[in-house]
Amino acid sequence: MKKWSAKKYDRSLVSKLSSSCGVSSLTAAVLAAKGYSSAESVMERLELHELSDPFLIKDMKIAADTINKAVEEGARICVYGDYDCDGVMAAAILYSYLLEIGADVSYYIPERSEGYGLNKNAVDKLREDGVELIVTVDNGISAIDEAEYIYSLGMRLIVTDHHQQGDTLPRAEAVVDPHRHDDCSPFKFSCGAVVAMKLVAALDDGDYTMSLEQFGDLAAIATVADIVSLTGENRFIVRYGLNLINNTDRPALIALKEVSGLTDKFVDSHSLAFGLAPRINAAGRFGSPKTAMELFLCEDCEEALTFAQELDRLNNARKSAENDIISEIYSILDSDPSILRDRVICVCGKGWHHGVIGITASRIMEKFGKPCFIASEENGELRGSARSFGKFSVFDALTSASEVLEKFGGHPAAGGYTIRSGMGDEFRRLINKFAMENCKDMPLPELSADMTVTSAELTVDNINGLNVLEPFGTGNEKPLFLIENAEITDVIPLSGGVHSKLKIRLDGFACDALMFRVQPSELPVQQGDICDMIVTLGTNTFRDKTSVSIFISDIRKHNFEQDKYFAALSAFEAHMRGEELPSNYYPVMLPSRETAATIYKLIPEDGITADNLYFRLSSAKLNYCRFCASVEAMKQLGLIVQSSADSIIRRVKVSQKADLNSAPVLVSIREKIN
Repeated sequence: MKKWSAKKYDRSLVSKLSSSCGVSSLTAAVLAAKGYSSAESVMERLELHELSDPFLIKDMKIAADTINKAVEEGARICVYGDYDCDGVMAAAILYSYLLEIGADVSYYIPERSEGYGLNKNAVDKLREDGVELIVTVDNGISAIDEAEYIYSLGMRLIVTDHHQQGDTLPRAEAVVDPHRHDDCSPFKFSCGAVVAMKLVAALDDGDYTMSLEQFGDLAAIATVADIVSLTGENRFIVRYGLNLINNTDRPALIALKEVSGLTDKFVDSHSLAFGLAPRINAAGRFGSPKTAMELFLCEDCEEALTFAQELDRLNNARKSAENDIISEIYSILDSDPSILRDRVICVCGKGWHHGVIGITASRIMEKFGKPCFIASEENGELRGSARSFGKFSVFDALTSASEVLEKFGGHPAAGGYTIRSGMGDEFRRLINKFAMENCKDMPLPELSADMTVTSAELTVDNINGLNVLEPFGTGNEKPLFLIENAEITDVIPLSGGVHSKLKIRLDGFACDALMFRVQPSELPVQQGDICDMIVTLGTNTFRDKTSVSIFISDIRKHNFEQDKYFAALSAFEAHMRGEELPSNYYPVMLPSRETAATIYKLIPEDGITADNLYFRLSSAKLNYCRFCASVEAMKQLGLIVQSSADSIIRRVKVSQKADLNSAPVLVSIREKIN
C-alpha cells in the first residue's frame, strides 16, 4: 500500500494562471500545485523554442576544432560509446555525422562483459587499428588511468560525457561535460546523446539546424531512456524528436515501431520509454550493443527489420529472465519471511543474469515498498544492484558496509556493489544496521496527487487542456488527481477478468473508471462502497463522440486512516525484528481468539490479499497491529499461507483445531505485557 497526499494550491492563483496563460483551469491548478506562480514562469516551462549555444559548454570549441582538424588531416578517429540506449544513440549520432563529412572514422562500443567506459584492452585494439584520436560519448569523465594510457600509446583523447565529475579530470584535448565543476553552460541535465548532438552542432559552426533535423529523434529516445529530467532543453528536444519519430522515414525507427506494435500509432514519451528504448537496451543486456548500433546505421528497410526483430527477441529474452529471477526471489521470500520484515530487502541468488539485476531490484522495491539490494553469485563472485527512494541513500548504506565489499559505487537512488566471498549474510546485517541507526523512520512509497478534482472539473475541454504539459516523464510526471467520495455503482470485469471497470457516481455525475491489471476480486472495494481514488485523466473518442476517461492508479475506501495504518505496520514489523517498543504498544497488539476467528472466517475460498481483507474489516475499526498479529499467528500455526508473489492469503485444510495462544508471535507479545 502507498501513502497518499494531495498538493495544496491557491485557488485565486489558479484563476490568474488560467487567464494570463490561456490554459484550462485543470492545467492551471496542476501548474500552481507544482509551484508556478506567474505567467512568466509558466511560459519559461512550456515555451522553450531553442537550445543554448553549444559553445557555452566548457571545452566545446576546443573539441570541435580538434575533431575538424583531424578530419581535414585524414587522421583515424574512433567514436567510443557505451552499451546502453543513451550510449548507442550518442555513438550513432557522432559516428554518422563524421562519416557523412568524409572522416576516417570507426566506432567502438564495449560489450557488457568489458564493463562500463574505457578499458585498456579496448584501447590496445584501437591502437592496433591505427586510431589516432578517440572521442568518447556518454562516458570518459572518470577514466583517469585509461586516459593516461591512451597518451602513453601516442594517441589523443576527447571526452564527451554527462556524468558527474570526480576530484580530477581525465587527461584529454578537451573534456566536454555540463557537470564539470568549471562549466558555466545554462542547462546541466542533458544525456550523453544530447551532448553528442550539441558537439555535432559545434562541428557545424554552432548551427543546430542540421543536427536537430538529422539526429533529434535519436536524442529524444536517449533522453527518455536515460531517465533525465524532462524539463528545460530536454523538454524541447523530446517534443522536437517526437515530431520526427511520428513522421519518420528512418528505416531503424520504422522497423522498431513495427516490432513494438506502434506502426500507425502516435508515439509519445511513454511509447519511447516502454516500447522503443527497452528493445535498444536489450542489445547490451542480452546480446551485443553492436546489433542496436548497426540497426541505426543501416539504410535498407528489410535489413533494418531483421535487426529490429533480433532486438525484439533479445527483449523477450530479457523479460523472460527478469520474470524467472522475480519468481526465484518470491520463493526465497516465502521460505524466509524475515527478509520482508527487514527495513531493507537484501536477497542473494545464483546465476541470475547481471543485465537485469538492476531492473529486478526496481521491481521488488516497487512491489514491497522498501529499498532493495539484489545480488547474484557467478564464478565465485557476488555482484549486485540496489534501488531506493526517499531519504534512504544507497551510496551511504554501501559505504557503511564497505568492510565486506570488494568495490561499490552509486548515488542515493541506485548503486552497484561486489560482496566479498562468504559475506552475503553479514552484508544484509550491515545494511539493515545502517538503516536502523540512520533512518529510524524508513521512507514510505507515496502517490502524490496534484489536486483534488471535483465532478464539475471533469470535462473534455478541461482534460484535453492538459496536453500542453506534454511530454511527460522524469521531472514532468503525468498529473495525478484525487477523487473523493465516489460511490461505486457496479464493478465489471474486462478482458476475461484481467482488468476492472468501475461505474461510479460523483456528486450526481455518473462515469466509468478503469483499473488495469487488477481483477474485480482483487479490488479493495466493492459495489456500494464509498471510495477515494488517485487517477490519471484522458479522453476517448468513439463514433464521433468524445468522453472523459478515468484511469485508476490506486483506490481505497473513503476516510481510510492511513497514518494509523502505517504507524501500526511499522510497529509490528519492528517487533518481529526484535526491536523494543514502548510498553503501552503491546496490549494494543494482542488479538483475542474471537478477533482471529472473525478474520479467518472472512477469508474466501479463492483467497484474498491482506490489505483487502483488512479493508473488509474496516467497519469494525480493528487495530492494524492486532490484524497483523492475527494473520501472523495463523500462518505460524499452518492455518493459512500467504504467497509473496501475489500477497494472497489462502486457507489451509486442517484436520484438528489449533491453539491460537501457542503461536510464537502471540507468545512474544504476551511476554512483553507480563
